[in-house]
Amino acid sequence: MGQDIKLTASDGFKLGGYRADPTGTPKAAIVVIQEIFGVNHHIRSVCDRLAGEGYVAIAPSIFDRTQPDFQCGYSPDEIATARKFIANPDWAAMLRDSQAAIDAVKDVGQVGIIGFCLGGSVAYAAATKLSGLSVAVGYYGGAIVRFADDKPKVPTQLHFGEKDAGIPLTDVETIKAKRPEVEVHIYPGAQHGFHCDERASYDKASSDIAWPRSLAFFAKHLGK
Repeated sequence: MGQDIKLTASDGFKLGGYRADPTGTPKAAIVVIQEIFGVNHHIRSVCDRLAGEGYVAIAPSIFDRTQPDFQCGYSPDEIATARKFIANPDWAAMLRDSQAAIDAVKDVGQVGIIGFCLGGSVAYAAATKLSGLSVAVGYYGGAIVRFADDKPKVPTQLHFGEKDAGIPLTDVETIKAKRPEVEVHIYPGAQHGFHCDERASYDKASSDIAWPRSLAFFAKHLGK
């Protein structure tokens, strides 16, 4: 359904990405921000699913500044390799690259953003700092608590697993206390990565609630 693309950030850096277009006139556009595993099979499938819902979906390769076209799976060795990318994350660069993706699809109409894991944190930061967005959704972003003093400029929905080993519920409660206007959902028994059906931590019951909830949030704030 989709194709590999090239984007140019505001500082002139050229990065790759993936774009999926719906059949027929798109409702709006959604930027998809990757996990630490790159714009891999799972992120591409998320884009394809969103295209199936009528949205132009675009996923910028936000690790291209470090290693072009990095993508991997979920074995212990691959996870260890992927973690090196977030040892000292360049949030400003990732936001520039996210803005490039927003700008690339704004001719479609309204633009939303969704991110998972690292991308969940980037999506939240984008909601507070970037221009051109109408709505944001973040899944299990571990750094969101560090950004919680920043108020999103657009309606924002967040999803967390109750049993996420990397995001204690105290962090989620801090986010809820600081940002009462943000819609926060906690999924009982779910671990980190519960939405990804290629990971051992996949929780179908939680994902089957979270995904329609996300789509309803997009439908409410995009293309209306």
